Amino acid sequence: MRKALLPLLFVSALSLPARAAAPPFDTPAPIAYMVDLSSGAVLYAKDADRRIPPASMAKMMTTHVAFDLIQRGELDPDGMCTVRPETWQRWHGPAAGSTMFLSPGEQVSVRNLLHGIVTLSGNDATVVLAECISGTEAAFVALMNRESRELGLQNSHWGNPVGWPDNGVTYTTARDLGTLAAATIRDNPRLYREYYNTREFTWGRTLGGNQPIVQANRNPLLGRVAGADGLKTGHTEEAGFGFTGSAEQNGRRIVMVVAGLSSFNQRIEESVKFMDWGFRAWQSRPILRQGQRIGEAQVQLGSAGAVGLVAPRNLAVTYPSGLGQDVRARIVYQGPIKAPIQQGQHIADLVVQAGDMPATTTPLLAESAVGEAGFFGRIWAGLKSLLGMSA
Repeated sequence: MRKALLPLLFVSALSLPARAAAPPFDTPAPIAYMVDLSSGAVLYAKDADRRIPPASMAKMMTTHVAFDLIQRGELDPDGMCTVRPETWQRWHGPAAGSTMFLSPGEQVSVRNLLHGIVTLSGNDATVVLAECISGTEAAFVALMNRESRELGLQNSHWGNPVGWPDNGVTYTTARDLGTLAAATIRDNPRLYREYYNTREFTWGRTLGGNQPIVQANRNPLLGRVAGADGLKTGHTEEAGFGFTGSAEQNGRRIVMVVAGLSSFNQRIEESVKFMDWGFRAWQSRPILRQGQRIGEAQVQLGSAGAVGLVAPRNLAVTYPSGLGQDVRARIVYQGPIKAPIQQGQHIADLVVQAGDMPATTTPLLAESAVGEAGFFGRIWAGLKSLLGMSA
C-alpha cells in the first residue's frame, strides 16, 4: 500500500490554529446519527449500527428505486397506475396507517403516487406504485434489496415497501438510513428537490362533504430549520417515532437520523435541536475543487511513469466552530498502479484527519488515461527494476 503525505504547501493551507475534541451533544433519542456531506465527516453517532425497524422511513428506499428507474428512462412519471381493489381493501381505513385516500379502480400517475408517498407517507400509494413497477409487491421488494446491496447498506433488509411491522424481516440502522438519504440526494438531485420539499399535497375527497383532502408534510424540520428540504418520518408502536432529515446552509449539507423517540412532539423538538447543533457547533472549510489536481500516483508498465490525481467533487473538512484543529492529509494507493488506466478511474484515496475526529476517506480519480507501454518500454521498465533504478 503506497502512502504519500500531501505537499507541504497543501497541508499548511489546511492547518488550523488549535486542536479540540468534538463538541458535546445530548439527546433522549436512543439512536441518533449525523453526517456532514460536504466532508463526509460523521459528527455524531449514538448506537448508529443497531438494527431497528424503520417504520415509514423504509419508503425512502421505495422512492430511491423509483427515482433511479425514472433517471434511467425506465419509468415515466406521467405513466398511469391502477389501484387494484385488493390493494385498496388492504390499505384503507384507520387500521391501515397513513393514506393518500386512493379509491379502488382509480387511475393515478406515477408522479402523484410519489407525492403521495413522500409528502403524505401513504401506505396505499406505496403499494400501488410497487405493484405498478414490478407487477407484485414481492417483486418490487426484491428490487429494493438489490439496490440496498448496491448502495452498500450492510445492515438493512426490506420485507415490504412501506415499513409495516413484519416480525423483524424488515430492518435497517441509522447509519444505513443516512447512507440511503445521501445517495438519493447525490444521485437524483432534481427529483429530490421536486418531491421531498413539497409542503402539502391534495388528493381524495371527504365522505359526505366531498371536500378536497389536504395533508401537510410531516417533516419536522420544514419551516423550522433554514435550508431543510427532506426526507422522511416514520412511526409504529414497535419502532417509536423516527426521522431521517437533511438541510443545506451556505452550500453545506447535513443528513441526520433519530429513532426510537416517544412522541410526535418529541420528534419535532429533538430533530430541530439536533440539526441546529450540526450547523452551529461545526463549521466546514473547502479544501479542494472538483477536478483539482492534488498529487500523482506512480504507474507500472505504462506509457507514462505517473498519473495525476484529481478530486471527484468539491471537498471540505469539518471541525468544531470557533476552535479549529490540526488537519493532516495523505494520499493512499496500492501501487505502482498497473497500466492501462482510464481517465476518471478510482485509483487512490485521500485520507483526511482533523484533530481527534475519525479520518474521512474520499476517492481520487485518474486525471488522464495512461496506456500500456510498448515493447521497448516494457523492456526498459524491466531493466530499471532489475537495476534498482527509480522511475
